[in-house]
Amino acid sequence: MGFEKLLIAAIAQNKKLYLVIGGAGAAVVCLGLAWRSLRSREKVRVGVVSQLLVHPLKSGKGISVALAECHHIGLKHGELMDRHWLVVKEDGHMVAGKQQPRQVLVALTSDGGRLFLNGPGMEELQMPLQQPHNPIMDCRVFGTDIQGRDCGDEAARWITRFLGGEIGYRLVHFEPHMEPRRSADQEALFSQDEKVAYPNVGPVMLLSEASVGDLNGKLQKDVTVERFRPNIVVSDCNAFEEDSWTELLIGDVRLHRVMSCGRCSFITVDPETGIISRKEPLDTLKGYRQCQPSEAEIYKKSPLFGQFFTVKKTGIIQVGDVVYRIGR
Repeated sequence: MGFEKLLIAAIAQNKKLYLVIGGAGAAVVCLGLAWRSLRSREKVRVGVVSQLLVHPLKSGKGISVALAECHHIGLKHGELMDRHWLVVKEDGHMVAGKQQPRQVLVALTSDGGRLFLNGPGMEELQMPLQQPHNPIMDCRVFGTDIQGRDCGDEAARWITRFLGGEIGYRLVHFEPHMEPRRSADQEALFSQDEKVAYPNVGPVMLLSEASVGDLNGKLQKDVTVERFRPNIVVSDCNAFEEDSWTELLIGDVRLHRVMSCGRCSFITVDPETGIISRKEPLDTLKGYRQCQPSEAEIYKKSPLFGQFFTVKKTGIIQVGDVVYRIGR
């Protein structure tokens, strides 16, 4: 029997086969490794993409889209990259949604090279998407330095008026030539080459409809998936099944799971009203979604809900795409 037939036969029988090369004392090759390699590339259907959400403005209103480009740094739809705009104080420090919960009501959209800001009770503000002559601001996001192109005084006045308060705010835009943040500076579980603009830590966050449904079964008032601000929502799977998905294939995009998303009081902001309760659904999640004791140093007491993924192969993701788990 030839070598190729021998290899195929061994793989077909799921057995280890040893081939002695070059006589006594020579190297030994375990063809069982080939079988395990083959098994590691198996595809198993685990769900379907039911929603894609892009949040151009960090802590702002999400945009539901039918198709998105999946880049190493996050999702993109049309002219808008996920979490590439940021509200900052005049000293450059970011303004988190739990500090100014009304940010969730701000819709940032674009069309034909124009940027649009909309919010309840406000007139729409239009501005150029690119403003290369505006100054670049040095900003701070979760204690890390990063730059942003100032979007101008009109945008600053609009944001300041909408959010209220006694201090001024500015809107900045992360541009491709700027240096992104290293995810590992925020969470050591990420590799040193993974980078993001203004997201908390990971470029893609995934959550299943079933997990939200499981939570709603424990709440007096249902919450929607938008409250948790994922990028990819998956249906046709069991609750929290996404916790075990290490490698995923969606269309031609390949994703690698790094860690769970530890939740804070931001999920107590109602995305429809911009009001923060600091209670639910956080309190309920704390009751049954704590990490394992061995992971307490990573997540502390934050309940886990959703999964952070990095992008190993870029491409297009569409609503309706089948989600495959790669390997066992």
